[in-house]
Amino acid sequence: MVIRETDETPEVLDRLISLSEDWERENCCHGYVKNTPADIAGNRIFLAEEDGVILGYLFGHMETAERQTSIYDLGTKWFEVEELYVRPAFRDRGVGQALFRHMEWAVSEEAEMVLLGTASKNCRAILHFYIDELGMEFWSARLFKRLR
Repeated sequence: MVIRETDETPEVLDRLISLSEDWERENCCHGYVKNTPADIAGNRIFLAEEDGVILGYLFGHMETAERQTSIYDLGTKWFEVEELYVRPAFRDRGVGQALFRHMEWAVSEEAEMVLLGTASKNCRAILHFYIDELGMEFWSARLFKRLR
């Protein structure tokens, strides 16, 4: 498996959009819809590949805090992960962790931290992945309960 950062080319966009269509069909995240080129534009893109096949991807961008919070100070720079996706056949094989670790290394000179949100329907698995396996800390949760 090779993990690499890549440029936003038409071929890369087509491949990521195709994978996001697969993700949408999985129906594993609340409200997830496939990407458009505009959703990916301007983000840094990381790919996990094996023999030319994309096993998973991560993309996101740099942000700078415009206000003080309980987690970061005004002016703090962080990398916001927009999406991390691993194809189902390659899950539980370290692909997501490798993507995340490579991104951490790649942005470590400019970012003080990494932030992300998740809408996974499997909250226990996703918290295990991000907290236990990647060492992230829990900051907040937004919960919902449908009444009809």
